[in-house]
Amino acid sequence: MDRFYWLDEDQGAATQHGGHVDAAHRWGLPGLLKCPTCEKSWAAAGHYYPGVDLAPLGETEREFRKARQEPFDEFARLRAMVLPLAPPGAVLPPGTTFGPLVGRCSGQLPDFTWVVDELLLHRRVLDGLQSGGVRGLEAFPTELRSRQKTPPDLVEVQLAHRGQLHPDCIPDGVAPPCTTCGRFALKRPDEPILDASSLPSDLDLFRVGNFATMVICTERFLDAVSKVGGDGLTWRELPVRARTATACDSTTAP
Repeated sequence: MDRFYWLDEDQGAATQHGGHVDAAHRWGLPGLLKCPTCEKSWAAAGHYYPGVDLAPLGETEREFRKARQEPFDEFARLRAMVLPLAPPGAVLPPGTTFGPLVGRCSGQLPDFTWVVDELLLHRRVLDGLQSGGVRGLEAFPTELRSRQKTPPDLVEVQLAHRGQLHPDCIPDGVAPPCTTCGRFALKRPDEPILDASSLPSDLDLFRVGNFATMVICTERFLDAVSKVGGDGLTWRELPVRARTATACDSTTAP
């Protein structure tokens, strides 16, 4: 069985470089204002699609430029407009964002640069990873302004939601996802376990479907990173376990 690792930011490397990125995606779905079923107002993290262009919507794309909360019916209307432009099978919870990162960057940045849980790469690093055989790696240009004489050429990785946390690491008291809005009120387990049956065999970098802020990689990815020699990452191997019973899955947890 393949080995899988939870990736995170190397905060020491980020501090040492001293750079900063202040940016947001061009478009986004609104947050949800009081779901009619669970009565929660919320927006998800970990759902970013820099490769999805909403310009084909014409003047309607302006409805996706302002961050706000909307009632469920309005949210559902907007989501239906975007679904045909999204990757097949994509789940688009409240707060999902689209298009390039727009904003500013300053100073020196690690080879792997994080904006909270969004992963940016210098283009030369992307080229090295792709040459190293990393599977399914998609990245898209950013629109970051910089006052540097030679600004960094940064791209953002677009990650599919393909894995799941195993039911054994989800506390018994956690309610199943809301049947209307999909909200799954799960806090990240101290000791995450991956569900073996959910893990992709064709991707070396992806997000956990029911805890989307967790970025997972394979040993193949780390081997490619070691050849590129990039900094900005930490990783921790996670156990993988088969499950014997059906459990609730969701892609809308943070």
